[in-house]
Amino acid sequence: MKPHFQSISVFTKEPYKKILAFPKPKDSEIKKRIVELKKLGISRVSFSGPLQIGKCQILGKGYVGMVVLAKQNRNLVALKIRRIDSPRKNMSNEAKLLKFANKIDVGPKFIKNSKNFLIMEYVEGEKIIDWARKSGKKSRKIRSVINNVLRDCYFLDSIGLDHGELSTIDKHVIVGKNKNTIIDFESSSTGRQSSNVSSATQAIFIGTGLAKIIRKKIKVPRKNKIIRLIRNYKKMRTDESFNELLEELKL
Repeated sequence: MKPHFQSISVFTKEPYKKILAFPKPKDSEIKKRIVELKKLGISRVSFSGPLQIGKCQILGKGYVGMVVLAKQNRNLVALKIRRIDSPRKNMSNEAKLLKFANKIDVGPKFIKNSKNFLIMEYVEGEKIIDWARKSGKKSRKIRSVINNVLRDCYFLDSIGLDHGELSTIDKHVIVGKNKNTIIDFESSSTGRQSSNVSSATQAIFIGTGLAKIIRKKIKVPRKNKIIRLIRNYKKMRTDESFNELLEELKL
């Protein structure tokens, strides 16, 4: 279904103003944020997506912000809106970390940011758990997607950027027609040891809702073997230990 776009002036009305200044919008803040959006070139917004907030559909919601589909000039983009109650004072750190991930071609492409907004490439697709749940997915395709996701995790480990939330990977990977994308770098850090491969491998194969789905779709090693492979990778952090992980998981 083709998304319906409206002028950003719709944010001055209910129920849309709550999305622009979640959770308790004030008119003064709404006005300031609309001016900020205009400076960024955001002209139109679409309330569409898998998540419902009140009477609005949006792309996503986290403790830092709400994500909606928007248009910057004529380009389709994902617009992340900083929540009023966010622990972050601005979007600059997340923008910096996303740009860092982009250097190794990981994550949605950074476009622009301001105090309250982050504009990124809009990645069309489904969350990995919804994609995996659908019947008819071929074993080869599932293995290919997992392989690509873990390779991106390895690239993040190699530059010392820890995503921070890949233990709940079902919410943080979008599977599209042509590529898979790790999203949402709001909890990322370069100040702690990166554990992207180990967190993602556990989330995909051990003890999660996604893992249960994956195990029904493809044959994977026993839990204790996967844990041994993860520990070996964490200890060595080499191409060899990563490739052994992929090989033993038959990816």
